[in-house]
Amino acid sequence: MNQYQIVEGDQTVYRDGTIKLHGPEGFEGMRKAGQLSARVLDEVADWVKPGVTTGEIDDKIREMILDGGAVPATMGYRGYAHSSCISLNHVICHGIPGDKVLKEGDILNVDVTSLLDGWHGDTSRMYFAGEPSIKAKRLVEVTYECLMLGIEAASKPGARLGDIGAAIEAHAHQFRYSVVREFCGHGLGRLFHDAPEVVHAAKAGTGPELRPGMFFTIEPMINLGKPWGKVLKDGWTAVTRDKSLSAQFEHSMGITEDGVEIFTESPTGKHRPGDY
Repeated sequence: MNQYQIVEGDQTVYRDGTIKLHGPEGFEGMRKAGQLSARVLDEVADWVKPGVTTGEIDDKIREMILDGGAVPATMGYRGYAHSSCISLNHVICHGIPGDKVLKEGDILNVDVTSLLDGWHGDTSRMYFAGEPSIKAKRLVEVTYECLMLGIEAASKPGARLGDIGAAIEAHAHQFRYSVVREFCGHGLGRLFHDAPEVVHAAKAGTGPELRPGMFFTIEPMINLGKPWGKVLKDGWTAVTRDKSLSAQFEHSMGITEDGVEIFTESPTGKHRPGDY
């Protein structure tokens, strides 16, 4: 079977292991879905503060996505019942919103996916509740740098999938941080999760060639301590085994003829906590 599949028009797409190559219609659909999700995360910056519950933030996210003419892709996905994932402090990813009250100094990742007209806009950012520690701030800043370096690696002519993980890992290791390996980025489009898997620790020059029309996420999870995680009994929440802080940023993007188009970039410049 061919590793790549050209996707044209409004056809049904299956999760069959192929890497989908999309045309102008796909790019337009992903721009709209991605920008809705980005606007939601822009608004989240005003909602995150000590005393607020993660469930309250999730309720506002759901309302904004629905008002935008979309639905939260996470609701009902494999039994998940919320509109976002909100991961605090030592939670790596997939934190479940609820009655947890934000405290002064908490750091948190908010991950949203808007399903708009059949296209998935998947993105996440880090936020501070009040004033975090210097170590926490630095971890978050470096994690954002890892994301952008991964995107830069993907934009180079002749790039391969492994170049993304190699760039991320090299930067994280400069600060003695570790890269989570149990979770990775993924292809997306009309499917929420699809090929290829985008690992964040890899060898440069390896993996499939990045071709125009490929859509995928890059979403490095960087730990202050060891890289190892575990999933709690709820079946979703992934935490660091050593309870060290973890941070994550995520963009959805498409490979173009001359580089990368980021679908989920903030329209108001709220890219990281220093901007909001």
